[in-house]
Amino acid sequence: MTEDFRARAVLWPKGHLFEDFHVGQVRTHHWGRTISESDTLLFTTLTLSYNPLYSNREYAKAHGHPDIVVNPLLVFNTILGLSVQDNSEIGGPFVGVGKLTYHQPVYPGDTLVSKSTTVACRVSASKPENGIVTWHTEGINQHGVRVIDFERSNIVRRRNPNGEAK
Repeated sequence: MTEDFRARAVLWPKGHLFEDFHVGQVRTHHWGRTISESDTLLFTTLTLSYNPLYSNREYAKAHGHPDIVVNPLLVFNTILGLSVQDNSEIGGPFVGVGKLTYHQPVYPGDTLVSKSTTVACRVSASKPENGIVTWHTEGINQHGVRVIDFERSNIVRRRNPNGEAK
């Protein structure tokens, strides 16, 4: 067993290129994530979010919530992260997020899943070796209720930037 394991390793292709996306395509992201109380408390502390809804149970209950509220930025980051493997894992600069809406509060113990619909694909005018893809991503809790949705865009490498055969 003197052979280096790296020499035996097989690279597994990951991610999708521009040509793999088309408008109307829906991808249900297979990983879900249960948000724990420690997740939201640590995130809230590390990001210096001082809203007591995110860290003070009695305050949250006094304001009509059954428990502390999961920090919305953690909800956003979780749902965005769940979509990366199917949408942008192969790399390429993040262009931005728009139309972000929080629909329902998330509480510790909630499990979130996500799905994305491709809403736009175009070749970059300034860098034609890349395309720009936009997805509408939804985050859904364990009760099937949408808790967040947004659109995001990424630059995605083209498989055949000069139109050559595959």
